[in-house]
Amino acid sequence: MTRILLVDDEANILKALTRVIHVRRAWDVVSTTSPAEALSLLDGQHFDLILSDYRMPEMDGVTFLKAARRICPDAARLILSGQADMNAVLQAINEAEIYRFITKPWEDDELLITLDKALEHQQLIVENARLAAEVKRQRAQIREQLNELRRLEAEAPGITRLNLDDEGYIVLDEDDLDDVDLDDLR
Repeated sequence: MTRILLVDDEANILKALTRVIHVRRAWDVVSTTSPAEALSLLDGQHFDLILSDYRMPEMDGVTFLKAARRICPDAARLILSGQADMNAVLQAINEAEIYRFITKPWEDDELLITLDKALEHQQLIVENARLAAEVKRQRAQIREQLNELRRLEAEAPGITRLNLDDEGYIVLDEDDLDDVDLDDLR
């Protein structure tokens, strides 16, 4: 189940966000008015998305989301604010690596679409990282196999090469049979 963490110093905003999300999505929503409490929650639990207010008395949203990113790097991060200036937006994008900056008041449908897209985007990033790690693992495995083939070829030249006919059958060269005792094959 998708888990969402909402952080805003205004309890009524948290209630409104939770209501919008619960009515339309079957997500597990956890909310808190304290960024410090939110960081404690992140330390012990997994969240898929974190939506934080920008201006809070205890800690601003960018500072909170930077700390949240260190604890829960795979979670999508978004900021919600009624007072957005360009510097705040740039700081949020550059320092906290947020997905979107949502303005208050929000439109419910747009909010949900944005949350859906943020989750989808984050899942793609996680899947991309998983695939990159898999490719790295496979490349290491191929390198090991190539090294083993080189070792075998150095030990017994020609051992790694086969002559095949047009139908794919192995063709033995007469020179290959010189060292073979046919009685051993019986």
